[in-house]
Amino acid sequence: MRNMNAKDGCKNQKVVCLPRVSRVIDIVSVLRTNKHNGFPVVDRGQNGESLVIGLILCSHLLVLLQAKVDFQNSPFPCGPGVLNRHNFSDFVKPASSKGKSIDDIHLTEDELGLYLDLAPFLNPSPYIVPEDMSLAKVYNLFRQLGLRHIFVVPRPSRVVGLITRKDLLLEEDGNTAMTELQSTSVRGLLNGRLLGGNAHLERPLLDNLVIE
Repeated sequence: MRNMNAKDGCKNQKVVCLPRVSRVIDIVSVLRTNKHNGFPVVDRGQNGESLVIGLILCSHLLVLLQAKVDFQNSPFPCGPGVLNRHNFSDFVKPASSKGKSIDDIHLTEDELGLYLDLAPFLNPSPYIVPEDMSLAKVYNLFRQLGLRHIFVVPRPSRVVGLITRKDLLLEEDGNTAMTELQSTSVRGLLNGRLLGGNAHLERPLLDNLVIE
């Protein structure tokens, strides 16, 4: 394993992806023919290339298929306010339950022909490693973090920043009795979000994940 990299560990596997706006019948087909716990979701980039925008869990797909409230006639992305139709508890599987199965969900022919925008329900920041990372390091990530999935991406060409351990250490503010991040840059970003600012966090690794 020490002489293998992340790309070697997944080269014999076919990546099963779902488009951001998928037909219901295609989602059902993927769930019936694959036992994966989650699937990459892809969208078109500015140059027409297919880019991964996140990870959607199988259990969340089943919730959406059973609820049916997010089905749409249009093959284009939906507008804001979609998440207001759901409670967080809808997507949490009880510890004592095996969860839903695709065989438990009944859809009509008309419903199978509709579309579902997956973007509001995916994880936009899955764990990602470069393709040349040692497979032993990838294995350690799975063990230490208890992961189910890691995306393997091409080696990124640029660096947008550097986070040190000190940036993430917590300190106690005696005046406000609030716990906050030591790093002024991280604190500024957090404050920008809390104040409704336009702080923008780039995702270079995710942006460089191209599905051929």
